[in-house]
Amino acid sequence: MNNKKFITLGFTSVALTFSLLFASTLFAKEETKKESTQESRLEALSKFTKVLSIVEEYDVDEVTIEELINKALKGMMENLDAHSNYLTEKDYKRLQVQTNGEFGGLGITVGMKDGALTVISPIDDTPADKAGLKAGDIILKINDKPTLGMTIDEAVSLMRGKVGDPIDLTIVREGESKPIVVHIVRDIIKIESVHTKRVGDDILYIRVSSFDKKVVEDVKKAILKRKASIKGIILDLRNNPGGLLDQAVGLVDLFVDDGLVVSQKGRKEAETKEYKAHASNTITKVPLVVLVNGGSASASEIVSGALQDHKRAVLVGEKTFGKGSVQVVLPITKKEAIKLTIARYYLPSGRTIQAVGVTPDIKVLPGELKTFKNEFAIKEADLKQHLQSELEKIDGKKSKDKAEKKDKKDIITPKMLQKDVQLKEAVDIVKALIITKG
Repeated sequence: MNNKKFITLGFTSVALTFSLLFASTLFAKEETKKESTQESRLEALSKFTKVLSIVEEYDVDEVTIEELINKALKGMMENLDAHSNYLTEKDYKRLQVQTNGEFGGLGITVGMKDGALTVISPIDDTPADKAGLKAGDIILKINDKPTLGMTIDEAVSLMRGKVGDPIDLTIVREGESKPIVVHIVRDIIKIESVHTKRVGDDILYIRVSSFDKKVVEDVKKAILKRKASIKGIILDLRNNPGGLLDQAVGLVDLFVDDGLVVSQKGRKEAETKEYKAHASNTITKVPLVVLVNGGSASASEIVSGALQDHKRAVLVGEKTFGKGSVQVVLPITKKEAIKLTIARYYLPSGRTIQAVGVTPDIKVLPGELKTFKNEFAIKEADLKQHLQSELEKIDGKKSKDKAEKKDKKDIITPKMLQKDVQLKEAVDIVKALIITKG
């Protein structure tokens, strides 16, 4: 027994010694790694300050340390990703003007795609929209200035200006053999994000052009106003460049009972968050079709992707833009700041949006539906002695006349559907869903 106890104690002692040696080795490696990292940082900072002093002393043009630091910060931020940048005092003020929601400009959202300044989407009823700019247009020149190597903020600064001042954009458009010059006159940009219309008596069409702070409230009001009569909804997110995350989550919550809407994941634990739907916020379960295209970005991709993952909606149109990253503005002085990408968005299924986008369930390219009238077709009404009085009873001529006098602003007509193939397809799908639902 004593021998067994001795052997057991011996093994325990060896195991303890080994554990201590292993822990000591790990600690030593960790300390070595920390020392190595610290040395690398010091070497990198030394290299940076050496270059600064050489440029300051020998550059052909006299530049101050402050100017060099600003240029270095700008270059560093721009090389991180397409959405991070350094905001000078002028840039920071411009950003604050933008968030006020009313400014003199063109009415387009732009982004960098494959290194080119690209129109994400024109905003409804703005000078850019009326001038015919389209999602996917690549801007080569702003007036006479080439956009090659230009940042988004620099481009936005050039496109903004006094109300009434003209501007020329030289663009490259898919399908066009040569660049197009688009003449636009700047105007006050006021964004009304939610517009509604009816398709027949039982389908509600909701157009959301951007995600401002009132989107959920306005969509909720529109649905509740017609809740008794609507049997299906079409949510149009085409050319919607995004906006506020809470509004995107809230919009999905109107249609989905529970579950994950979107998650964001960053390096820091504080930037890893989940946003979920709640049954108490759901207001309708009628069939839903969502329209998307290449101008649908960011928040609109979160909405469409989440509704697709929850199998709550049928997505119709084209693949979305693919912006699924989170930016924050972090002040570094009282007058300057940096805009930094801190996380990426992930849909309920775990898939990413960034540089991938959301693929619709049914792909439909934009265009106009061509129809041909058969001039030789003969119907009952064309016969000499057709039942005119019976037709009047059925059609209700008087009521028809009254209907024609009504304001048609909130109605999508068959003629409007013929001019928008994607919308017509959405209407046909939602009608089929209504029938199958019973």
